[in-house]
Amino acid sequence: MAHTVVLVDDHEVVRAGLRTAIERSECGLVVIGEGRTVAEASELIERGRPDIVIVDVVLPDGDGIQLCREVTARYPATACVLLTSFPEPGAMLSAALAGAAAYEGKDSSATDILGVIAAVGQGRRLLDDQAVSELLEQLSSLPAEEAALEQLTGQERRVFELMGQGLSNRQIAERLYLTERTVKNYSSRLLGKLEMERRSEAAALSARLSERRAQEQIRCSVGPDGISAPGPAGPGG
Repeated sequence: MAHTVVLVDDHEVVRAGLRTAIERSECGLVVIGEGRTVAEASELIERGRPDIVIVDVVLPDGDGIQLCREVTARYPATACVLLTSFPEPGAMLSAALAGAAAYEGKDSSATDILGVIAAVGQGRRLLDDQAVSELLEQLSSLPAEEAALEQLTGQERRVFELMGQGLSNRQIAERLYLTERTVKNYSSRLLGKLEMERRSEAAALSARLSERRAQEQIRCSVGPDGISAPGPAGPGG
């Protein structure tokens, strides 16, 4: 029996690539709908009740992980496969806790992604308890402030870092080729994840972490006697 699939990604080329790969495969998968936003996806899922939803982590009007959480709560028979351009342990943990069956980088080969989807179609859950335990162990080894950032998606992390540089929402929007409203949405979400109330708190944390990383780089480049470690010798050295 064929498993029905809904594709959710705001990039048409990604959806087209996935659809083509699925249609050419022999995995017993049938695409029954495509959406580019959380709103479109919710409507498609409610109407079609697909077996599998393949969803991007970052969507124009919301968060793919939150969508996954809502889908798994309302439709337990529907499995979610999350795709991301920036795989991160924190986001993977959030995906696992949201009930996702799998979390895969978009830079994976079409064969690998199809293999993941096919496994999920067979009832397997690739983000199992063991994976969650391993992720928690990784995160527990990080300094507390750095570990908190692992909750952020790749785009939220970039907005956070630009906040630390003192850029306004408008300037961040220009730098990342986003609308100012989208940047405000990212800012609100990252403040919630970091349990902060004010933008200035996030900017201060971002600046502090940047300074800490800069100091660590300096320490790494200085030898035990306080003298900078020499670089590679030039042609005449």
